[in-house]
Order: sequence, then C-alpha cells, then structure tokens
Amino acid sequence: MTVRVDGALLGIDLGTSSVKVVLVELGGSTLATAVVDYPVQRPRTRWAETDPALWWAAVVDAVGRVRAQSDRMPIGIGLSGQMHGVVVCDASGKPLRPAMLWSDSRAEPQLTIYRDLPTATRARLGNPLSPGMAGPLLAWLAVEEPETMRRAKWALQPKDWIRARLTGEFRSEPSDASATLLYDLVGRRWDGEVIEALGLDPALFAPLLTCSGDRAGELLGSAAAELGLPAGLVVAAGAADTAAAALGSGLTEIGCLQLTIGTGAQLITPVAAPTLDALSAAGEPTTHTYRAATANGWYAMAAVLNGGSALDWVRRTLDVSWAELYAAVDDDPEPDDEGPIFLPYLAGERTPHLDTSLTASWIGLTGRHLRRDLLRAALEGVAFAIADARDALPGTASTAAAIRLGGGGSLAAGWRQLLADVLGARLDALEVPGASASGAALTGALAADLIDEGSLIGSVQPSVTPVARPRAAFTDRYRQRRQEAHRLLTAVRGTRSPGPGSDVRPV
Repeated sequence: MTVRVDGALLGIDLGTSSVKVVLVELGGSTLATAVVDYPVQRPRTRWAETDPALWWAAVVDAVGRVRAQSDRMPIGIGLSGQMHGVVVCDASGKPLRPAMLWSDSRAEPQLTIYRDLPTATRARLGNPLSPGMAGPLLAWLAVEEPETMRRAKWALQPKDWIRARLTGEFRSEPSDASATLLYDLVGRRWDGEVIEALGLDPALFAPLLTCSGDRAGELLGSAAAELGLPAGLVVAAGAADTAAAALGSGLTEIGCLQLTIGTGAQLITPVAAPTLDALSAAGEPTTHTYRAATANGWYAMAAVLNGGSALDWVRRTLDVSWAELYAAVDDDPEPDDEGPIFLPYLAGERTPHLDTSLTASWIGLTGRHLRRDLLRAALEGVAFAIADARDALPGTASTAAAIRLGGGGSLAAGWRQLLADVLGARLDALEVPGASASGAALTGALAADLIDEGSLIGSVQPSVTPVARPRAAFTDRYRQRRQEAHRLLTAVRGTRSPGPGSDVRPV
C-alpha cells in the first residue's frame, strides 16, 4: 500500500438544499468545512427544480470558505450529490432549463411507458418506479418541452454536471446511473432498450466510468481561478450521496443496516450483486438496488420521503421550535395508547407504498388532546414510516438487532429512544459528521492514487456509540399503534379516488 500521509482531499457534497465542502486528511481528520444553502423552486404543483447556476455559485462560495480556514492545499477533489434528478444542457455544459429534482413528481404519467415494457426489461432495472428519477423526467421533457430536448447534448446527474464545470469532461459513473431507471443492473451499462422506449437519444447519456474512484479529469484553469485552487488537480468520478455516505462511514458488511435521517430518511444495507433471475423473481420491487461507490459493491435502500421534512412542516405549522417538538417525547417517554395517529405522507411516499397520491393527517383527536399530543404523534408517525420501510428490506437487514444511525435529523435523545422502541433495535450513533462529504473526499484519494480501494475500505472504521436500546414493553405497544396506523391508512385510501401510482400493493 502506498499512502501520501501529507495529502489533503477536497470533498464536495451537492445536496438538495445546500452544498457541503470539506477539506480532510487521508487519515480522516477534518481540516475545514463549510455549508452554503440554495433554494428548491416549486413553480407549479408537483414540480421541484433548482437553477444549476445556484449550485455552482454555492460551490465557489463554500470552497472559498474552506480555503480561508486552512492553508493546506488539496491534491485531489471528490464529489457526491443528490440522486435521481437531471440537468439537461448543451454541448458546452450550459443548462437549457432548471434542473429537475428527485422530489419532482410531474412525470407520473410517463411511468406507464415503464409498465408496458417486457418483464425481463423491467427486471434489468431492478428498482421500483418513481416519477422523480431521470428516466421518467426526461420522458416528460420529450413530450412537454421538445424544443429543449432538440437542443440538448447531455442529460447529466447533478454531481456529474458539477464535475463537468470542474473538468470540462462529460462522464457518468455507476452509483448515480443505477438510480435513474435507465441503467441495466445486470449488464452494468445504460439500457438502450429502455432509452429507446422513452423516445430519448442514447447520445444524451455520458460515457460510464468504472467506479466512483476513477480519475474523471483535471481541474480546468477557469474553474481553478474561481475556486482559488491550482489548475490540474485530479478530479474523481465521485458518487451518489447515499453511496458516498456508505463509503465515508465504512458500511461494507452484508447484513449491516444504516439509517440516515435528513429531509427524508434512508435505510441502506450492502448486498451481493443482483442477477436477472433474482430481479425477475422479485416481481415489482418496493426497495431499491444500486451500485455502491466501490468497484463491485452493491446496496439495497429503503427510501422514506417524509422524514425531517414532515417534522419540519409540523413544527412550522404548530409554531414550535425543534426543542419543543422533541420535548413531546423527552418529557413523557411512555406511549399514549389513546393518542392520535399521524400519517406523515405530505409528499406521497416511496418505500413501501410507492404512491405519490398519499396525503397526511392526524386521526383520532378528541377534546382532551393538546398540541404536545399532536407533536408526539408526528414523531411517532415518522418513526412508523421508517419502520415500515425497514421491514421491506431484503434479507437479514430487516431483523437486525442493531442499526447504525447517522444524519443531522437524529441527534435528540428522546427522538432516538422513540426510534429504538419503534424499530425494536439498538441504535449505534456514527461519529462521522458529513459522511457523504467525507466519502466524496475519499473518492478523490482513490482517483489521485493515494490509496487503493482495499486499503481504503479497511482503514475507514468510524467510532460507533450505542445511544438507545429498545424497551420491550414499549416496543410491543408501539407495534400495536403501528398496526392501527396501517388500518387507518388503508381506510383513508379506501375513501379517496385512486391517484396516479395508487395501483401498488396496499399497506
């Protein structure tokens, strides 16, 4: 193993509403960090967009702040970024319209094209259908904005667009490509049959590098001048944010389960490489299967849309602080068997319901209930949604006795205890702040040949601290309340006209 211990790496993590940039040493120490926000625009119902120029301006700002904190100069740059969305741009990389994001659901009608594909073709995609993925979004553009698509040269994932700004090179890589509904998981390539069925030009899709740690180019002089960095720095392919977080937190063991709570919530577990037989036998999947940041790694993911975003909506609507929200369980840890039930589906839901038409509600209110009861129910409802997603995961992960816990939305002690009780599992907090950004930096180390993949995986061993253990009596009571939530959701869905995407399995 060859390691340059003096090497510092720059990690750029392009999130949905902010970019985080870190400067780290190869040994793991963080030298500097900065976060810069930008808005998600919703010009119409079901739309979610961001002007990529805002991303770039935020990257420039954040890198400048990091440079101001440390005189260490990076020798490699790695990337991670929000998944599923798409940037349509011309030959020079100039966006032709705002980027379309993962939370955009306007392309629901285009899912019909996928449902009409042959069974073997759909199986190769290995993933449930979601309108916020690049494939359906591009199919929508082909119908609704044909002039944009006529002018388009590239359809890039968000972090791939940032990399093109850095290097002038147009590339993609498997961890992001596998999350587009345009990727053949078995053949490990763009799926030409699907692309053709969507009415898209195969030339829109950038050549695929082998893995996230591949060298994707060098920092252009023009970009270097804006960033205050030397031209010629090695830039890695980078990874989808969830894959980068797994790399940054050392999640490699099959069966190990990790929960991250942010705007949404994700539960991920490493799995063996899928085969077409296994994918076909799965029928319509409710969980996702994606390429990892490593050369031959894979992971399964259960994706919850209504995590921190649902709690934030409740907090703002009821005019309380985050501390007051969490105090609803801190002050009274025992479940209220007669308390209201909160269905948290403000944005529809992915795992396990795959239904963009789901809506939120409090059910079971009486005159004795107060605001704190609504707050407690909201925390329970999000925890129930996470438990439902966990139960959908394949293999031993769904019954894991311990769950690794990350993300900024899981720091409150009472909230952690509630999660442990609902999930019936011990929670071990990861001491890896900004795992996606750290994982991004590690892809830069691989691209710069500072370390090989095997050595890197062996060296990433973050500290984990048990922070909550399930209380059996409470777990049983929460199980009964979750069953009541299932019954109520079924009843509510039964009183409404079926919406797009509601032709999926019931709770």
